[in-house]
Parts: sequence; C-alpha cells; structure tokens
Amino acid sequence: MNSSPAAVEPIGVAVIGAGYWGPNLVRNFQTSDAFRLRWLCDLDMTRARRALGDYSTVQATDDLATVLADDDVHAVAIATPAGTHLEVAMAALRAGKHVLVEKPLAADVEQGRALVAEAEGRGLSLMCDHTYCYTPAVLRIRELLHGGELGELQYLDSVRINLGLVQRDIDVMWDLAPHDLSILDFILPSGVAPVSVAAHGADRIGAGRACVAYLTLHLNTGAIAHIHVNWLSPVKIRTAIIGGSKRTLVWDDLNPSQRLSIFDRGVDVASAEELGDEQRRDMLVSYRSGDMVAPALTEREALRTMVEEFARSIRTGTPALTDGRSGLRVMAILEAASRSLASGGSVVNLNEWTDVHGQIVDTGRAIAQSGAERSGAAA
Repeated sequence: MNSSPAAVEPIGVAVIGAGYWGPNLVRNFQTSDAFRLRWLCDLDMTRARRALGDYSTVQATDDLATVLADDDVHAVAIATPAGTHLEVAMAALRAGKHVLVEKPLAADVEQGRALVAEAEGRGLSLMCDHTYCYTPAVLRIRELLHGGELGELQYLDSVRINLGLVQRDIDVMWDLAPHDLSILDFILPSGVAPVSVAAHGADRIGAGRACVAYLTLHLNTGAIAHIHVNWLSPVKIRTAIIGGSKRTLVWDDLNPSQRLSIFDRGVDVASAEELGDEQRRDMLVSYRSGDMVAPALTEREALRTMVEEFARSIRTGTPALTDGRSGLRVMAILEAASRSLASGGSVVNLNEWTDVHGQIVDTGRAIAQSGAERSGAAA
C-alpha cells in the first residue's frame, strides 16, 4: 500500500537519529516546501532537543513506535548506525512509510536485499542518501556522460585521500570508497557496468585494518575505473579524471572556483581501413590538442537537492536516482572488494544478482558474486 499524500500537500516526515548527520537532515527538511518535519526521534532526548533548538514546533521523542503510528508521517529519514538500519527501516516500511536511509543501506548485502524487496513489494520509495551524487559537479558529470559529450568512457581515475580519521570498526575502503563507488554507479550510462573488482591494501601503522587501499574495476565495455583511498596522506585530495573518447574531464572538488575542467585533448586511433599500406607500418595513434573549458556551476547544497529528489520519488511513484538498488550495488561491490583484499588482491567477478523471488534485481548493473552466493544460501 502506497501512503503518498496528495501532491499539493507537504509530505509529513520524521528524522530518526540526532547524531552527526541527523541535524543536517532536520535543517534541510525544515527549509523544504515539499516536506513538513513532524518528529525527531533519538534515544537521547537531550541531543534531540538540542538539534531542534529551543523554539522548534517539531516534536521530539525516544519512541520509534510513536512516530510510526502517526498517520501524518508519510516518510522517515534514518540517520542511525548502520547496524540498526535493517530493524528501523523495515519497521518503517511495514508501517507504510517511504524511507530514506543514510549510507550504507544496511549492515550487509543480504539485509539490503531484504529492504529492497520489502519496499518494492509495498510500492514504497526506498532511497539511499548518497549525498555526493547530488552535488552540482557530479550532476553535470552524469549529464555529460549520459548525453555523449565526453564520448564513450575509457577510464576513470579517482583519488580520495587525507590524514585520518582512522576508524575503529571499518577499514579505509569501507570508510571512503562508498563515495566513489556511488558516484561511479550514478554517472555510468545505461548498459555500462562493472564486471570485476580487485583490491589491494596495506596497514603500515598497526591499526589492524587497511589504511591505504586501491580498487580496480573493469567495466563490460572494456573501460577501467581505479579508486585510491588513504587515511595517511598529509594533504587532502579529492580529484577524479574521467577519460572519454571525445573529451576528458577533470574534477577537483576542493577547487570551488573551477571544480570541472573539460579538455578537448586526447588520443585518436585511425582504423586500418583508413590507412595505406605504408602507413599501416607506422603508429595508428595521433594526438589531439584542443581547448579547455570550465563549465559554470551553480553552487547549491547537495542535501537540499537530495531532499527534493526524495519528494519527487514519493510523489511520482518512480525510483529515486539513488534508490535502494543503487545502495545495494555499492554494498555488493564493497563486499566483493573485501574478498579480494583478504585474498591478496585476486580478481572477483561481479555477476547479476537475483532477488528473493529469483528475478533479476537490475539488469542494467552487475552485482557482486558474494551477494549472489549469500542470496542463494538464504533461499
């Protein structure tokens, strides 16, 4: 049963969790014309009231059941620890609420699969808050790749490095790479998908988990994507180079005056049919050196755009750009990368993954073999 309110009315929403990320969601829901924030739920009432401020009319509670019993709440946004996502999100879906979940979607692929199946079975929106995907820069990159302005994707090289914070319970790959994997999933054109992943990492400070890691993904088109994540770098770098057959794009997320640069420079390869006998003996490669343009981007908070996408999904009944399946794909690749890391960097094939009914979840993307193995064991 879909509990979507009339499109002309604000959507009643509750935020679950008032820790690090919850207050950001509270602020954006409060300033959105599409939503009316009704509840903030947290086990720590003092923290919840502090997040709302002294003059807020939003109700605070430590009882999830009270929130889910409110007929004026049509959607919930979950910003609790990943280990609680299955329980909280499943309760919300079974109460007929649309659900936005902070990354990761769940603690593991099997739990994420259960949430996707529940949401689809009830006709409810399940969205994963992959915030980076809603930045103006990434939205433009997606537009350029999908529109063909860059040509066919040849490679992606992403670097996300900084000094700390070394996490206690996860390695650097699970801490930082979800951003890059969600962006990759978001920008790839339809029909383009990873088919294998290999991961290498090192722990040279005795943290007990990898503090530096490299992921290599091969795509079904023959293109390659490489991701470098690092907790030990003395400098902070957030860059990506996306090479296309027509143009190459450079994204520097730490340069607000020029986040994107598009170069009409690259390598052209002549086909053998275009060359004479003598020319065939020479290199078939020529180099193109054209102009560079820096597209103007309107700076806008990514969370605001994400909140608007959640509202659009609820009102239209269509999947969000970062729906539950996208969250599932990211988790599945991470789990496959962990298998590779544990085995010294062996290549792990990524296969299509089936849902609990044995149907293909998403033929447009490849899901990790590790997820397929667990779903088969659970059936």
